[in-house]
Amino acid sequence: MNTKIIKYSPLFLAAVFFLNSCNSKKEEPVKAEIEPKVETFLLAKEKLTTELRLPAELTGFQQVDLYAKVSSFVKTLKVDIGSKVKKGQLLIVLEAPEISSQLAAAESRLKSMEAIYATSKSTYNRLYETSKVEGTISKNDLEMASGKKNSDYAQYQAAIAAHKEISIMRGYLEIRAPFDGVVAARNVNLGTFVGPQGKGSDLPLLTIQEQSKLRLAVSVPELYTGYLHPGDEMSFNVKSLPETFTAKITRMSGALDLKLRSERVEMDVHNTKGNLLPGMVAEVLLPLNAKDSTFVVPKSAVVNSAEGLYVVKVVNHKATRVDIKKGREIEDKIEIFGDLTPNDKLVKIASEETKEGDVINE
Repeated sequence: MNTKIIKYSPLFLAAVFFLNSCNSKKEEPVKAEIEPKVETFLLAKEKLTTELRLPAELTGFQQVDLYAKVSSFVKTLKVDIGSKVKKGQLLIVLEAPEISSQLAAAESRLKSMEAIYATSKSTYNRLYETSKVEGTISKNDLEMASGKKNSDYAQYQAAIAAHKEISIMRGYLEIRAPFDGVVAARNVNLGTFVGPQGKGSDLPLLTIQEQSKLRLAVSVPELYTGYLHPGDEMSFNVKSLPETFTAKITRMSGALDLKLRSERVEMDVHNTKGNLLPGMVAEVLLPLNAKDSTFVVPKSAVVNSAEGLYVVKVVNHKATRVDIKKGREIEDKIEIFGDLTPNDKLVKIASEETKEGDVINE
């Protein structure tokens, strides 16, 4: 029996292999595309406590620039910069010879008018007593004496007022401290011409500051003004000193600065050691404690796009955009305000790619 041996060429074998592989691919089932799961969370309220660092400035609790009321020359200078002064203490004596002459003239006129008034008053009193006897003094003479007395009295009062005015002007030649403090600046020397006008009024004679008690003033941005209240305690430090100081909010302006859109907040600092100086720049650490609980979400849940600021809320497995306003931020959390309620379901990692009405696979 003859056996036939069939030989296949390499090209034929390659074609058979290709056909088999194509058939096997057609038999594989088509896998359906699976939507990726989206992580969500339930919205809840909590109290967010943050701190705000702002620059502030220390100033004297009271500060005044002293000027000369009358044109004069510096006669005596009793203090210098750094001098500690008490209320009412004599600081500078000024000299104005014309005021001394005016005062002497006013005193002479006052004494003259006093004597004239005393004479006319005495004359009227004698005539009045005499007129009680009928027919001795005419009624016209009595009225003339009364008018002269009243006229002299008015002149006498005018002389008193003029003398008092010159005396007050003379008192302006003595510059006294209006409160306890320290002389922070001196701009005059002996013999310097000073006055209310002209070159003598360019600079103050002295500047007095109260340094035992200081004001710490800070401008708080509009966004954070609602978290601060009088009596809140805060801490601050200055570059030149290593220690940390504390103070309480004493005054709030209650209005925003039109340029900075911020509210001025002041704290009283008792400078018992005297190591704090007016003019120092401080860094204030303000605690921002909310009175009520607010909605706090991860920063990744907030989308900031050209269409606005919003979060993605899941309602019946569909995406809904909710416009919000943001508040304070701390680490990876942010405070939000909007048309939201507790236990709303929000997308944790939201993006602009999620459109209104998209199906959310949780």
